[in-house]
Amino acid sequence: MTKLNELKDNAGARKSRMRVGRGIGSGKGKTAGRGQKGAKARSGVSINGFEGGQMPLHMRIPKRGFNNIFAKDYAVVNLGAVQKAIDTGKLDANATIDHAALKAAALARGGKDGVRLLGKGELTAKVSLLVAGASQGAVAAVEKAGGKVEVIAVVPAAEKAAAKKGTAKAAKKA
Repeated sequence: MTKLNELKDNAGARKSRMRVGRGIGSGKGKTAGRGQKGAKARSGVSINGFEGGQMPLHMRIPKRGFNNIFAKDYAVVNLGAVQKAIDTGKLDANATIDHAALKAAALARGGKDGVRLLGKGELTAKVSLLVAGASQGAVAAVEKAGGKVEVIAVVPAAEKAAAKKGTAKAAKKA
C-alpha cells in the first residue's frame, strides 16, 4: 500500500515544455523552430484567414438568413418541466413562480426578456405563475388545474440598454 507522502506520477506522465531559442546545441536554437525569416517567423502574426490579398473564403461565401436584432429573447419553459420540478421539490407550488424561481430550479436558461410558458406536458399542481408570455394552451392547462397565469409586460433588453444610455446622457448634461 502506498503512503500519501510517496505518491508520484507515472514515469513520462508530465512532460516539461521545450525551451526554444537556447543555443544551437539544444536542437531548437537559432530560429527556435520557426524556420527562416518572413512574417510567420516574427511575433504577433495576424494571418488567420488571410489569403495573400485574394478575397478570403469567409468573405467569398454568400451570406444566408436574417438575424432580427429587435427579436425578444425568451427562456422557454414547458408545463411538464414545471410539474416535474414541483414533484422533485425544486419549485414551491404554494409560492408565486417567476423568472428567478425558474432560473433557480434550472428550468429557464437565458431569456433576457423573461420567460415564455408553453403547454407541452401535464400540469396537476395548483400554481401561480408570473411570466412574460404564455401560450393559450398553457394558460388553459394552468387554469384547469386551479392555478393562474399572470403575464407581465417586460421591457426588452435592447430598450433597457437604450434607456440606460439616455439617463447617463441626461445626468451628464445636468
